[in-house]
Amino acid sequence: MRILLVEDDAEVARFVAKGLKEAGHAVEHATNGRDGLFLAASEPFDVLVLDRMLPGGVDGVRLVETLRAQGNRTPVLFLSALSAVDERVRGLKAGGDDYLPKPFAFAELLARVEALARRPAVDAPATRLKVADLEMDLLARSVTRGGRRIDVQPREFRLLEQLMRHAGQVVTRTMLLEKVWDYHFDPQTNVIDVHVSRLRQKVDKGFDKPLIHTVRNAGYMMRAEP
Repeated sequence: MRILLVEDDAEVARFVAKGLKEAGHAVEHATNGRDGLFLAASEPFDVLVLDRMLPGGVDGVRLVETLRAQGNRTPVLFLSALSAVDERVRGLKAGGDDYLPKPFAFAELLARVEALARRPAVDAPATRLKVADLEMDLLARSVTRGGRRIDVQPREFRLLEQLMRHAGQVVTRTMLLEKVWDYHFDPQTNVIDVHVSRLRQKVDKGFDKPLIHTVRNAGYMMRAEP
């Protein structure tokens, strides 16, 4: 089973990740809400284990609300020191499937995670992405805008896919280097800028509303609004 753990407390994260791995599960770990959201929206996981209070501008509740709005139905277990009934209700109403207050026994956490993973899948993975009048067919590997076909190269397709999957969110250079170029370091080149510029010529040129926007000192964002 593949599990995403989003936890900023290093000691708790080591404890949980170690136990899950010893139980035979693969674990990806993010230390803040922004990176957790990016991973959860980009890669398939069987269960998400999320802290409620996270740094990075995206807390656990907002993270889950965003995923659910995108149609992501991966089961979510909240971990939180906020154990009051109204806090549990808020987490569940946001789209969480279970809520385990801290401190907790690892045996109970493992049992809850494995129970969530046994739940039957509700929705099939999305095969199409859409932002305004821009559409991407992930199976046919095709892109259209306003009904007009746009020819993109394989690397441009992957870049555009990342921007569309995270529409309305800032996608950083680091994220793009890892997901599109498989770099886990910054080679200090303008390769991203060059490819984004080419995409803009294909996706935005000739249309009234630009979709690809530069966010100064941060990265890029795809959105229909100015």
